Parts: sequence; structure tokens; C-alpha cells
Amino acid sequence: MTDNAEGAISAHLTALPDRVGVDGLEDKWTKAWNDAQTYKFGNTRDRKAVYSIDTPPPTVSGHLHVGHVFSYTHTDVIARYKRMRGFDVFYPMGWDDNGLPTERRVQNYYGVRVDTSLKYDPDFKPPFEGTEGKKIQAKDQVPCSRQNFIELCEKLTAQDEKQFEALWRELGLSIDWSQTYHTIGEHPRRVAQKAFLRNLARGEAYQKDAPGLWDVTFQTAVAQAELESREYDGFYHKIAFRFEDGTPIYIETTRPELLAACGALIAHPDDERYKKYFGQYVYSPLFKVKVPILAHKAAEMDKGAGIAMCCTFGDVTDVEWWRDLNLPTRSIIQRNGRIIMNVPDWITDEGGKAIFEETEGKTTFSARKIIVDHLRESGDMDGEPKPTKRMTNFYEKGDKPLEIVTSRQWYLKNGGTDEKLNAELIERGKELNFHPDFMRVRYENWVHGLNGDWLISRQRFFGVPFPLWYPVKEDGSADYDHPITPSEDILPIDPTTDVPAGYTEDQRDVPGGFTAENDIMDTWATSSLTPQIVTRWEEPGEENQAIHAATFPMDLRPQGQDIIRTWLFSTVDRAHLENHCLPWAHATLSGWILDPDHKKMSKSKGNVVVPNEPLKKFGADAVRYWAAAARLGLDATYDEGQMKIGRRLAIKLLNATKFALAIGREDENHHVGSAAEATWNPTDVTEPLDRAAMAKMAFVVRTATEALESYEHSKALEIIESYFWQFCDDYIELVKNRAYGTPDEHGRTPSEAAVLSARTALGLGLDAFARLLAPYLPYATEEVWHWMHDGEGSVHRAAWPTPEPYVIAASGVSPETLAWAGRAVEQLRKIKSEAKVSMKTPILSVALSAAADGVNAIRSAIDDIAQAGRVVGKFDLVEKHAEEASASDDGSDETVIIAASELGEPPAKKPKKK
Repeated sequence: MTDNAEGAISAHLTALPDRVGVDGLEDKWTKAWNDAQTYKFGNTRDRKAVYSIDTPPPTVSGHLHVGHVFSYTHTDVIARYKRMRGFDVFYPMGWDDNGLPTERRVQNYYGVRVDTSLKYDPDFKPPFEGTEGKKIQAKDQVPCSRQNFIELCEKLTAQDEKQFEALWRELGLSIDWSQTYHTIGEHPRRVAQKAFLRNLARGEAYQKDAPGLWDVTFQTAVAQAELESREYDGFYHKIAFRFEDGTPIYIETTRPELLAACGALIAHPDDERYKKYFGQYVYSPLFKVKVPILAHKAAEMDKGAGIAMCCTFGDVTDVEWWRDLNLPTRSIIQRNGRIIMNVPDWITDEGGKAIFEETEGKTTFSARKIIVDHLRESGDMDGEPKPTKRMTNFYEKGDKPLEIVTSRQWYLKNGGTDEKLNAELIERGKELNFHPDFMRVRYENWVHGLNGDWLISRQRFFGVPFPLWYPVKEDGSADYDHPITPSEDILPIDPTTDVPAGYTEDQRDVPGGFTAENDIMDTWATSSLTPQIVTRWEEPGEENQAIHAATFPMDLRPQGQDIIRTWLFSTVDRAHLENHCLPWAHATLSGWILDPDHKKMSKSKGNVVVPNEPLKKFGADAVRYWAAAARLGLDATYDEGQMKIGRRLAIKLLNATKFALAIGREDENHHVGSAAEATWNPTDVTEPLDRAAMAKMAFVVRTATEALESYEHSKALEIIESYFWQFCDDYIELVKNRAYGTPDEHGRTPSEAAVLSARTALGLGLDAFARLLAPYLPYATEEVWHWMHDGEGSVHRAAWPTPEPYVIAASGVSPETLAWAGRAVEQLRKIKSEAKVSMKTPILSVALSAAADGVNAIRSAIDDIAQAGRVVGKFDLVEKHAEEASASDDGSDETVIIAASELGEPPAKKPKKK
């Protein structure tokens, strides 16, 4: 296709197929795009000419669901649009294949678990190769070494990634598949370790022994951003602490098993009930431990008794009280969620020691029963436990409430303990363009509400190792205060197998030698660096440096609204600390997919739809249409009815384009399906109706472009689709006879100029629709584009349409002319519909009434209207006066109404073929 200065479009029309349909287009064009490398990044070095996308790397831990199709389609629409706008689009794909979800899948798929005491077995074979969805219990899992387990993780993720890629290709994502990465791959590991070492050198990363949230099932620490508050069944127990003279003071607790860990009773400083007791001491029931009564503003006067015991640690409020009031640490919960095995030294009462021994090694549930039974027996419990529901913190991927355990962990500064950094990150959020903008407040609320730095260490196995060792003291303990770091040029490393400079392997874990850091980084600690990973930050070589300069900071981060607090914020934090800038200019936030009952789709609820099903049933263009019709930031219902509409739209585009391209080929001694040359010059559009159609096209191109520039893809689709149906249902029906050069009912043949005007407007219009719909319906639009261009080039590399050619063609005519003509034809059809006769029945005479501007518009297109409605006799237009009623019997407003009409005889029915 070529557009000259006057807006003329030339095309070499290829032979048209006998029949058209959407089936099979995915396979045909996916292969063609792959062979032609249609979507490959062109390595443009000019940053202004590049549009770079920080594509979300989906978690490779089983199957994608239709929610992924939803959000990734939104991104692809923007990528395709920007490519047609002339940008060299940098659109990579990653696979988030490290972390807990992968570990869980591998454990269940192969029936294995890690035993760090085992050595690597090169001949190890897992007991299973897929368990058909059955969950393998931990007791039935075969132990294997950490390295064997990691190899199984790598093997299974490689299989999953192939399936994911095949699905993305079928959906029509215009990914550059040569720009693919794995979060556990060598390059991402090097980036993550390098960034961490620099954070460490600047004092932004640090380690400390501190109470932290702990998941007893997965045996790992959990960050604040990974919390999920859920309602949990419990019981309030009214328990008496006693003063020296035995006078009771009652507290209410849902966790009596933590009585032995109590360090104080806390009430609000303004609570008149307890002011007189502040500074006094009471003794805990059963264990007889002396604890103070203290004041803290975080105590809730209207909750329970208004006074609570602070146990180290029952919840995050306990941590706040412990820190602010400098309370003793009295931890009794182990990492496995069970009570410690030895009586703590702060319990000195012999009876208390005996009771504690009964709970040693018990789960919190079993320990609770033991303590409650003793409280009944001692008389320290008032009444029976009362059922209640409480909001409790869970790990977002866990099934049991989190415990708070003291352990050595690594942290990264994120503004949770640094007011200056917090304010800087708030400002970064103000710089970022959120789409939709109301999502900005979620970011700001999260940053304002941070109460601690980002815990980035995990006690798992499949992830990026911390690149650290520690000296081993003479007593055999690790010297955590003086970590040994590698030089950047040897990254990535695994400290459990690699040896630090100046040491030998035989010095591992011996006095005077070294020991490895066994923890791995949280998966978000790697994912938060995706902009640096994909743009080849700090990678050696001129080529890598040039790519980074041309793509970073990136243009777009598309993602789900639910991970603003994790992925979006953590990425902003890392770029701020390392690059002193935002990682991207725009962030688009998708909503959730709801099932037909308007409940969020999730695997746990069992209401997830696998995307292969609708893709097979309706086709990729149809599924993309459903996804793209949804606005950013808002939830959308899974709706197969919408997909049917999308399929119908794609088929209509094929049929309408074939119809229009076939017109006139016979004139040049071509049969209908043959090739032909066509030049659609806007100056050849001379008829008012054709000019009106082009005026509307100029408006549609302009407004759709504005919407897409504002990342409002659904608004653009609505504008384009609305006019497409009007173009097909009204305009094509009105001008098809003239485009063919067919004589009217009086035998008059349209002039050559009038015929050329219709054909040119049809060509210009359908060329525009092919390009306008290309980001949404990539398969159908590519098909029709190749009919127009003899199989050469791709619509997805064509220029996005501009309004100028259509403005030239419109020559000042209003788009309302087309609307008035459409209303007139609608009324002519209504005459026949109400008479229950064929639409081919001639109208002998008719009078239509319309407003003055409507009369003028209809009159300018009356020949086309008459042919479309088969008006063979008198056709009068009557100006409707303001005082005339404008409402029909059903109350709807009708701008054109029937004043009078007379029908002829319906055409004789053709005999049925035998």
C-alpha cells in the first residue's frame, strides 16, 4: 500500500477466495508471522523511536487461565498500535519460573521433597511423572537432594513454558520471541545478584535477627506485601491475671496457648478503666510469671476487655508493642509451628514448668486444648470459650494462619523505616502515569502504610541464591557480621557449590574456613528487576549497552491491579535505588475476571476457565474481542456471548471486504475472483453520501487514535466497531447498486464519476477498517489485507491511518448525511416489514417527513436511498415542523417518519429447485 501526498491509496488486489471464514486463520498467519519475523525488534538505537514494554512474566506452575488471556490482550493491543504508529516495539516475554509455586508443583508432580542432608544423585529418578491432579502427601514424598530437586524444577518448567508459548502464539500476541528470559536463568540471576551486592554496598540491604511472619507449612519467611487477611474461626477465652493479693484482672484472647510467652498487659492510655493500673504488675495464670500493665495507643478500647496480653509473638500488634515498649522476647513457637521443646528460663514456678512440659512439641491447636483444660481446672477462666470470627494474616499461597518467629533474615529498604525514602517513593508514584488514574491511590496508600522494610530472604530451594559466604569462627559458628562477597565479573554464583576467593572447598563449614548463605531471594526480588533484565542493564558489550540505552527507562508496565503493592511498587523501589528514576513512564492496570455468578475466578474456587476452550470454540479474534472490550481497571465477566459477537465481527469484516473488492473486476475483463489494480484517490469521492461516509471515517480515525494514545483501548474499539456496523449495514447497502453501475428502477445508469466515487469510498473505508481493527482482530485483518496487497507485507507493519485522506474525501460534507440516509432507508424497510412483504417489494410512492437539515441531507442522497429501498415511483420529502409530534407510539424519538406510502406487487417467488 502506498499513500501519496494527496492521500491516494494504491493496492494490488489478489485473487479472492470462493468462500471465507475465520477457521484456520490462526495456524496460517501464526506460521507466516513467525517465518517473516513480523514482530522482531529492529534494534533501533534512537530511544525516541522505540516503544518498550515490561511484559509480565507469567508464573510457570501449571496452566494459564482465561484471566491471563484477558490482561495480555490489553497489552498486545497497545503493542500493535504503537508498531503501526511507526515505533520499533520492544516486546519481550519472560517466564517467572522460580519460587514457591514452582516448588509446590514439582513436589506434587514428581512426588518428591528436599532433604538438605542428602548428596546429589546423578541417577535419581522421581517416583512419578505427573499425578493427574492428585495431591501427594508430604509423608509419601520421596526425599532427594537440593540439587536433584532443582533439576526437576528446571525440567518441569521447560515443559510448561512450551505450552504457554504455544497458547500465546495462538492468541496472536505480537511478542518478539527472540527476547525471552527465565527468572531462574543465568542472565536474570546475574542481574539479581549484582543489584543485591550494590544494595548491600550502599547500605540499602541488611540482615538482622527480628520477629517476622512465618508460614509453618512452607517453612519460609513471608513479606508484608504477600499477606492476605482472611476471616478465621476462633474462640474468645476470658482469662484472669492476678495481682499480688489475688485480685483478678480479665483479658480476652483467642490464643491462650501463648500464655507462657506473655511479657505485659496493654491498654490504651486514655482508657479510664485501666489508667490506675499502669505501672503495676500482675501474675500470669498457670505459669505465675510477673508482667507489667502498660499503656500503648495501639490498644483497642472497644475490643474484648479493652486490655490485652502482649505475647512475643501472637500478631503484628505484639511486635509493635514489643518494639515500642522494649519488652522482653519470650518466643515459644518454633519454625515448624510447634511449641519449643524446653521449658523457658522465665518460667520458675514448678507447677508452671510441669504444665509447659505437657505442651512441648505440640501443635498450637493441641497446646491450646491443654492450656484451656488447665485454666478450667485452676478457675482462671471465666465461663466457656465464646465463638468468634477474626481477621487473621495468611501467606497469600498458604492455608494456615501465619506465626511470628524470630530469625535472621535479609531486608531491603523500601521506605518502611526511612521517612525520607518513603517520601521519595511517594513522589515517584506521582511521576508515573497510571491507567486508569484512580489506581494511583492504591500505590500511595500502600507506601504510606508501610511499617517495615522489605523482607527479601526465603528459606526455600528453587530461586536465586544470595551471593554470600560467611567466615566460620574458631568455635564453629558463622560470623554473619562480616559477609564474604564475590566480584561482579564472576556472577552468577551459588555459594552452596562455589568457593569464595582465597578459600578451598575443604575449608567449607570448618573453623577458620567459610560457610554458605543457604537462603534464596524472594521471587519478587528478581521480578522487581524485570526492566533491568530485559533491557540488558550492566551487561558487557557495546550491543547490550546500546539496547539498554534505547529501551530504558521503559515506556509501559502492564499488570494486574492486585500486585500494585508487590510487583509495581517493588520495581519502582529498585529502579529508584539503582537507577535514580522511574522504571517506566506508564502503568496499565487490568481488572479481574469474574465467573458468570460475578465471583472472582481462582483455582481455589474451582471456577477457572482454561483458555484453550474458548480459543478452540470461537477463535482467537473472538476471544481477543471479548478481552479488549473491557476497560482497564474494571472487573469483567467471562462472557461467551461477547465472544460470539467478536466472531461475527471478524466474519463480517471478511465478507464485507470480499464484497467490496469484487466490485468492478468484471469491468477490466477479470473474473470476480481474479487479481486487479486499484487506486483509491480521495479526490475521486464526489457524491455527497460517499463524502459523508468519509467524514465519519475521519472522525473515527481521530477519536480512536486519541483513545489509544490515552491507553483507552476499549473506548477506541467501541468507536471503531460502531462505525463499522453502520458502514456495512447502511453505507454499503445504500451504494452497492451505484458501485456496480446498476441502472435504477427507471433505467437510468449512474455516471462513471458516481460509480468511481462509490468504489473509492468503499476501498478507502475498508482499507481503514483493516488497519483500525488490526490491533484487536489480528487474524481476520491480516487475511483481508493480503487480499488487498497480493499477499505482500503485513497489516501489522502498515501505517496507522490518519484523518487527512478522509478529510480530503469528505470535502466539507457532514457525517450526518450518512446518518439521515440510514434513517430514511430504515423507514422504507419499516413499510414493508409492517406490511409483512418481501424487502424486494417495490414502493410505488412514498412521503417521508424530517427536520429541515434532514430533508436536505436525504435529498442529497435520494437516488441511493431510492435504489436501496426499491422506490420506483414518487418520492416526496416533507419538512417536519417543530410543533409536530416527534415521538412514536412506543415513546421512542424518530427523526424521520413515514407520511404516506403505497406498495406495489411483491415479486413472484422463484420455484424451488428439484
